Amino acid sequence: METHPDLIRPYPLTRYPKLIINAALTGMVATRKDSPHVPLTADEIVADAARCRDAGAAIVHLHARGKDGKPVCEKAYYREIIEGVRDRCPDLIVCASTSGRVHNAFAQRSDVLALTGRARPDMASLTLGSLNFPKSASVTDPDMIRQLAESMKAAGIVPELEVFDTSMLYTMKEMIRTGILTPPFYCNLLLGSLFSTPATLFNLACLVKDMPYETLWAAAGIGIFQLKMNTAAILMGGHVRVGLEDSLYYDAEKTEPATNPGLVERIARLAETLGRKIATPAEARQMIGLAPA
Repeated sequence: METHPDLIRPYPLTRYPKLIINAALTGMVATRKDSPHVPLTADEIVADAARCRDAGAAIVHLHARGKDGKPVCEKAYYREIIEGVRDRCPDLIVCASTSGRVHNAFAQRSDVLALTGRARPDMASLTLGSLNFPKSASVTDPDMIRQLAESMKAAGIVPELEVFDTSMLYTMKEMIRTGILTPPFYCNLLLGSLFSTPATLFNLACLVKDMPYETLWAAAGIGIFQLKMNTAAILMGGHVRVGLEDSLYYDAEKTEPATNPGLVERIARLAETLGRKIATPAEARQMIGLAPA
């Protein structure tokens, strides 16, 4: 019986690839009251990015904050952060957010995609649908997905596809079928948020099973599920997203505040113990299909 190409994994199960660690540093929610370690200013974000690079991260997923600490989307804020990261870590893969959690007009969400030269991000997040968070909704309708995807393609920016449930995975397949999305494909599977897919091994396995062919995927667990989903991804041959955007604590009891470099270091140690070597930024670029730094 012929095997459907969507079910063929792009690497043999007997030999896993090196592990790409993607550090989500800030997010749009956490404040100093939530954690003393969340980086908010451009200098703090750049410094944390450099420390995470030293700890083993190949990608940094960035959100910008204004002087009041609230999320901002204007490209001027991202320019300062990205150029700072380029100065400190020229090889690091930079991914900028186009989230609709706070700013939902296309002009706002796409502003960072207009950056050029050293400030142009290598990747940009693309959430493949709408979802509810505990206190708000993030609305991304089909037209918004298409417009953002087309803007990324025009700018030479690789989408960091964000999937919170199976419907988003099928949106990804439809966009590939219609040519809106073209290789390379890099996808984050985010499980454990209160109103989205529960963070279980079964659910993660089902998403991975239905992943389009030749997709590089990483798993993230929200809150107390971060380490569990990260560990599962390491064992399954996937990659990892980790950081304070997804979890502010090291432990499930929420007694020990985490730091971004500490979370990356823990994953690097665990991966080495489980037999997965860590991909350098240069190796991750080649694996994803990005141009050299």
